[in-house]
Amino acid sequence: MEPKRRRFLRQLATTAGALTFTPFLQTAAGRDLLSALEEYERFPADRLAVDETFWRQVRQAYTVSPTVLYLNSGGVCPQPKVVQEAVERYNRLSNEGPAFYMWQVLDKGREPLREKLADLAGCSPEEIAVNRNASEALETVIFGLPLTAGDEVVLSRYDYPNMINAWKQRELRDGIRLNWIDLDLPMEDDEAIVQRYAAAFTPATKVVHITHVINWTGQILPAARIAEAAHRQNIEVLVDGAHSFAHLDYRIPDLGCDYFGTSLHKWMCAPFGSGMLYVRKEKIAGLYPLFAAPEPGSDDIRKFEALGTRSFAIEQAIGQAVDFHLLIGAERKEKRLHFLKNYWAEQVAELPWAQLHTSLKPEFGCAIGLLNMEGMKPGELA
Repeated sequence: MEPKRRRFLRQLATTAGALTFTPFLQTAAGRDLLSALEEYERFPADRLAVDETFWRQVRQAYTVSPTVLYLNSGGVCPQPKVVQEAVERYNRLSNEGPAFYMWQVLDKGREPLREKLADLAGCSPEEIAVNRNASEALETVIFGLPLTAGDEVVLSRYDYPNMINAWKQRELRDGIRLNWIDLDLPMEDDEAIVQRYAAAFTPATKVVHITHVINWTGQILPAARIAEAAHRQNIEVLVDGAHSFAHLDYRIPDLGCDYFGTSLHKWMCAPFGSGMLYVRKEKIAGLYPLFAAPEPGSDDIRKFEALGTRSFAIEQAIGQAVDFHLLIGAERKEKRLHFLKNYWAEQVAELPWAQLHTSLKPEFGCAIGLLNMEGMKPGELA
């Protein structure tokens, strides 16, 4: 991904995306950020992760309040100024002539956006659908798979509540069986984790649901290895990438999954209410869309985008979020997030009245951490 970031820097002044970048980048803070990126171009990511001068420049690209100690990026992440500016610009354009600018102009931007997301994800544009959040993406798969009574799904009690509720609804409605596994988090043994999942597979298992990064504790699961074990038994693989995409530096095909959903308003820092669905090309025809499409059995990924009226301003500004992500660099971002988590976690772990439930090793955890304090409820701590 680093070569793509350098290419983006070279093309910044001439690409279409640069038009929306211009307002912030013409300010002193914007020029300082570009200068810092050029100055630190050859610095390795590990070294740059602890360089406060560089990250102070990145901080100026955001509008986060300096008076708030911001410890929760799990639900939504703040958007950089360039993304906020893009939303405002596209929204103003929409209101100049809604029927024309929304449907005849901005709606045409979905195909270039699809290509940009596919390039980032490392897959074909014909495998990427743009939607509004991870829940919508994952529920498209959960409710669209042709499962019948007696079919089994393997999932974890640490999966996200919305997804657990969706699977329970299919259990109630269609008579499928949910086979639960438990995890002793934090776990620092990939083989042990894979074995927990593999031991739950039976001849009736049709799908395994894997949360790549568990939102409660930040545990990184070995999704690729679990997927490999599942595919050996002809089990389809659904990955919840809500907390891993643009947080960890990887490509979707690296995971070996058949289906993948994520929220782009989390670690991608895209506008609130933006998401993405990946479906392996050969799986598209057999998956029903969540919202009715003219040809539900089609192998066209666009059948999953029949959402009705949506915010074109939000959707189109995703492109600026991708550009900014590449500008900073995926590896740099991951290393910095891991450093920040460990910075506080290592100190907290030494306190006798505090309990840390998150691994400090980069292969098992990154930005998210779980902390208990003796005698204090979670709400009081927050």
